[in-house]
Amino acid sequence: MNKKFKFLGTAVAASALLLAACGGAGGGESSGEKTKEDFDFLSIVTGGTQGTYYPLGGTFANLITEETGIKTTAESSQASAANMTALKDGNAEIAFVQTDVAFYATEGTFMFEDGAIDTISAIGALYPETIQIVTLKDSGLESVEDLAGKKVSVGAPGSGTYANAEQILEIHGMTMEDIDAQALDFGESQESLQAGQIDAAFITSGTPTGAVEALNAVAGVNIIPVSAEKAAELIEKYPYYAEDVITEGTYGLTADVPTVSVLAMLAVSNELPEDLVYEITKAIYGNTDQITHAKGAFIKAETALDGIGIDVHPGAQKYFDEQ
Repeated sequence: MNKKFKFLGTAVAASALLLAACGGAGGGESSGEKTKEDFDFLSIVTGGTQGTYYPLGGTFANLITEETGIKTTAESSQASAANMTALKDGNAEIAFVQTDVAFYATEGTFMFEDGAIDTISAIGALYPETIQIVTLKDSGLESVEDLAGKKVSVGAPGSGTYANAEQILEIHGMTMEDIDAQALDFGESQESLQAGQIDAAFITSGTPTGAVEALNAVAGVNIIPVSAEKAAELIEKYPYYAEDVITEGTYGLTADVPTVSVLAMLAVSNELPEDLVYEITKAIYGNTDQITHAKGAFIKAETALDGIGIDVHPGAQKYFDEQ
């Protein structure tokens, strides 16, 4: 990965512990801290049912239930940005999120300009999330510039896909106003492409993505590339991106397609105590052999802190330090 941020050591652990003790913005009262015994249910917010977060979330929920003894379920959602809000509002305890969106949330930038969220921290990174600009084989669209004036899905409201689309358009000298932007989730994008209602869709997800596979099975897909030159420009301005490749054979592609990616990660509410987050972290990173999804191969304790741009929860830090 290009430019990795590693938050290791006692300074980060102390910082995250302070946030957990405060329990929220503005230095909330330290009394009334929750313990593991205060939790009889945990919710993991994921993404749409056609993406990668949702099936992985189901596996994680089972592992966490077994490790902690606390019933844990995976819930479908509108993905990254909405998941950060769910953690802030107490509607979930654990969330899938793109590393770039987690950074925006804690910094109060992009879709979080109304206020930073300082009641969350990281568990760890998971796998690369590839930006896929999907169209049909017979669309005639071959470049990002070809999207001008076209109906293009840029992701569900509250998703990180929107920010990715906006930034990739920017690097190509375009804005959202240059396209007819449609706010659709992965499943809706698949259906709309198949029906000819849109021309292309930005999809940020681990490959292969179920929605794209389903589309290819009935219509045949093409992936619009992000050239190495444009990828370098993007990474220079937004260092949480990295160069990536959708390999030949994926979705029936006859050649590798260059693009870029961010990372998927898990975030957690600072209300969760250190011992519980330790057990959650152990449940996932200590049982990767039980993750049957293809992205399980990327989930490793050794690389879990690579690319993390926010504070790590002290419970997670304790587990990784032991490894």
